[in-house]
Amino acid sequence: MSERVVVTGLGAVSSLGTGAHVFARAVREGRSGVSPIRSFDTTGFPYTYAGEVGDFEPERILHRLDTGGWGRSALFAASAARLAVEDSGIDPDRISAEVTGSAMGTTFGESAVIEALTGQSVEGGMKALDPALVPQAPAGRIAAAVNAELALTGEAHTIATACSASNYALGYAYDMIRTGEAAFMLAGGADSVNRWSHAGFYRLGALAESVCRPFDAGRTGILTAEGGVALFLETLGGAVARGARVYAEVLGYGVNCDAKHPVAPDPTSIAACVRAAHQDAGVRPADIDYICAHGTGTPTNDATEVAAMRTVFGDALPPISSIKSMIGHTMGAASGFGALICCMALHEGFLPPTANVTEPDPALGDGLDCVPGTGRAASPRIVQNNGFAFGGNNAITVLGRVA
Repeated sequence: MSERVVVTGLGAVSSLGTGAHVFARAVREGRSGVSPIRSFDTTGFPYTYAGEVGDFEPERILHRLDTGGWGRSALFAASAARLAVEDSGIDPDRISAEVTGSAMGTTFGESAVIEALTGQSVEGGMKALDPALVPQAPAGRIAAAVNAELALTGEAHTIATACSASNYALGYAYDMIRTGEAAFMLAGGADSVNRWSHAGFYRLGALAESVCRPFDAGRTGILTAEGGVALFLETLGGAVARGARVYAEVLGYGVNCDAKHPVAPDPTSIAACVRAAHQDAGVRPADIDYICAHGTGTPTNDATEVAAMRTVFGDALPPISSIKSMIGHTMGAASGFGALICCMALHEGFLPPTANVTEPDPALGDGLDCVPGTGRAASPRIVQNNGFAFGGNNAITVLGRVA
């Protein structure tokens, strides 16, 4: 018999603020976390905006880590995890004593560290390495930082399936809990803004100048962004026994990889992933009350995503919105932030909005409700969280309200 798995703690470090409730309130109000880039020299770039985390002070959040010995992405992950545990109300000593692990997603790992290692030059053009930075570089340090900060004894699993990675991590953590392999799990993701990914998306023609407009007729692309997000998972029985607040139940997930194109999404594969997620969760399309879209704001992604959803849902497409319109594309953390806002939507009763929509793209078809502007009061029972990535890595999670 599988255990029912619930989310009882949420943590966020984002361009909209620190803390899950601060983040959710800003999203609900349709506020923007986008600002001029400060983390690297933008000279020569025509587009200079991103969703950066300002005034990040990990030493105010973390209890164990030496903040000088870890990269920015790892500190995002550890901080979000610490906040999620505090939000859950559980005794941290308890999760240290029982089998507890972490599964964290990423796209670029410690990108800022890699840039620092390769970007330091000495006279004559030779590059010098700061030996103190070398141990910070491995991407696996992201989940390792979570376990080190919380003194966890379970596995520290970093999943690098790019922009769908947090959904992969959430599915992995869900399996660990429901099968009894772990008593508690932390799932989420982290990534940092960096010069080379900003340049890469610009060269691909996928970068917006200063505003991300998913589903809008005038959309032009993504805005790079950063942050860390974590969800604390445990069994429903355990949560009820300790009187915990339950945000949502993880009902199931679906993953696949079509590998048909390095960057272009495939609607057939995405639709198959949706159906797999529904089957695993034991739901039908008619049961889904809201879809948190991947919603990057590129013309191709939004058109492909909506087409795939229509393949599954037909004319009964539920409201579908994109929080990337407010925080930008946080890469490996993106579907983790989506899962967090889905939990808050189920718990508080609202639909997250798509900001910056002035004219919904008529090419996306009739009846598209992208919840434009600000959040809407609602009572969703079951929601779907989409995550897609380069290389055809698709991951979709389904969450529900616990009555």
